[in-house]
Amino acid sequence: MSEVKDYVVYPDDIKIYVPPTVPEKQRGFYKSLASGLCSAISKVAIRGGSTIEKINMDGLKPPYIILSNHTQFADFLVSFRAVRPFKFNNIATIDGYVGMSGIMEKLGCACHRKFTTDISLIRAVHKVLHEYGDILYMYPEARYSNCGTTSYIPDVVAKLVKKNKVPLVTMIHNGNYLNAPFWDFRQYRKVPFHATMKQVLTAQQVSEMTVDEINEVIHREMYYDDYKWQKENDIRITESFRADGLNKILYKCPNCMTEGKMVGKGIHLTCEECGKQWEMTELGEMKAFEGKTEFSHIPDWYEWERECVRKELLDGTYKFEDDVHIHSLPGVEFIDLGEGKVTHDLENGFVVTGHYNGHDFRIQRHTKTLDTLHMEFLYKKLNKTDNFDVSVKDDSFYCIPSKKDVVLKLMFATEEAYKIYKEDSSK
Repeated sequence: MSEVKDYVVYPDDIKIYVPPTVPEKQRGFYKSLASGLCSAISKVAIRGGSTIEKINMDGLKPPYIILSNHTQFADFLVSFRAVRPFKFNNIATIDGYVGMSGIMEKLGCACHRKFTTDISLIRAVHKVLHEYGDILYMYPEARYSNCGTTSYIPDVVAKLVKKNKVPLVTMIHNGNYLNAPFWDFRQYRKVPFHATMKQVLTAQQVSEMTVDEINEVIHREMYYDDYKWQKENDIRITESFRADGLNKILYKCPNCMTEGKMVGKGIHLTCEECGKQWEMTELGEMKAFEGKTEFSHIPDWYEWERECVRKELLDGTYKFEDDVHIHSLPGVEFIDLGEGKVTHDLENGFVVTGHYNGHDFRIQRHTKTLDTLHMEFLYKKLNKTDNFDVSVKDDSFYCIPSKKDVVLKLMFATEEAYKIYKEDSSK
């Protein structure tokens, strides 16, 4: 029997290229090219039109930090317009370089592996702000929004802002998520886009405030709820496919409590276990055909599922096990590692096991080292699969589960387990 490795041994003939973590200075030619392409694509892709509102931005020039929410690819199109005429460097995750490494580097992106600790990110931020004198553009949630609401933002973001003592700007996109929600992003709804670009802290305020105070500002200013915004602005989505795939985030039936038996199709969400059915209205609300409407506001249903997972963790009934297909991403190309297994629980965190290139491997991320989880729906780069990845310092392991609609629950479990660990540690 081969020795079990805590890393994957790759064959000598596999070339692994990892993009630079410290970005190039964005060149004027590439900035102009990207800006022009974004403008042209926007006219086609954004069917409902788009507006950009700027608050406290008069006279503000780089260097400064922009923290933006992230709801779909079109966010980039709007962002290029919003920062004109200035240059900016993006913090980009390594999966974004797959098939696009050259252009990402020329655009001045800084490569980072999601949800890992990497001191090179600090150097990259310093170089952009204090050597290039440009804008640093970050998506602190490090993912597309699952439910059109704010995702987990780590405390380290506030520390990064404090350390660099430059103005802080937020960019909140509304409508982008509704146009192409993460759970059905290949079908577009006709929805107007609205971006709010706001200077929330001056350099002096950043210098005078504590990290905790900055963190409070970040969490307050990064709040968004696209379903609430939709209702407040009376935006009606009339497409007949508006509930297609909704089961990917509303995976648990509040009537019979069954998981993985929900089906979103057309304008309806149906539980195949008990038969209860809801309509997704033109205003993005849920309405039961018979009986009680447990949750009319989709984010309320979503957060109820989170609370259910937390309860399982606390009462000791939570345990995830599944056979998975594993692809690794040590550089900018995926490597098929074949079949494997994944377990996840409160005590051990994630354990990924498999066999590749003549060696067994076992990758573990303990609960205390992982505050959230990267997951994808219908991920085109891996055959349109739902998957999640467990990352270590120099590799990421993308796991395609055999079970239906489990990746969001895994994300909830990761975040809530980390919270429980912190709560227990502080006692």
